[in-house]
Amino acid sequence: MTSDDRIERPAAGLYGQFRDVLHDADGEQRWDRGWVRNTIVTDFRRLLAGFVRGTPTTAESVLGLAVGAGLPAWDASGPPQPSPTQAALVDPHPHLVPRAQLQLDYIDPATGTISATPTGTLQLKALLGPGVPAWPDGNHATSTLREFGLVARLDGTQVLLNYRTHPAIAKDPASTLERTIWLVF
Repeated sequence: MTSDDRIERPAAGLYGQFRDVLHDADGEQRWDRGWVRNTIVTDFRRLLAGFVRGTPTTAESVLGLAVGAGLPAWDASGPPQPSPTQAALVDPHPHLVPRAQLQLDYIDPATGTISATPTGTLQLKALLGPGVPAWPDGNHATSTLREFGLVARLDGTQVLLNYRTHPAIAKDPASTLERTIWLVF
């Protein structure tokens, strides 16, 4: 047994996954992409350490869900694989769905249902309804989405917790995107 074999890795099992469902203006489901893994990034582990350590570190929980346009070039080449060292979205002007507009629930891992008591699985659900984000605008030529990440704050600085690039979602002004994210600890 090497010394590395004796090192405990409590966050090694930490992972995220998400599911996107798009609904048209009539509420009819257009498509469901199914569950896909996303990438937990370095700053998430730093944030967890900040929560455990406490003062003088200040760690604030999820501020919201940032969604971005990514790069149009990804449409031809396919989106790049997300990196665990990602520190921000590629889009310098992402739309933020604030925490108050997210539904946060604990999930019972045995049943996949909402639990009233804390579990090791946290579900965050966002609805990007008609006209959200309000693109095109001065920074976005279209309303196409290609990336996202949950954001929090560590020592006063906004940090990324997870990150994912995905095939382009051409979100028209009347559609609703339902994004469900699970963080499994």
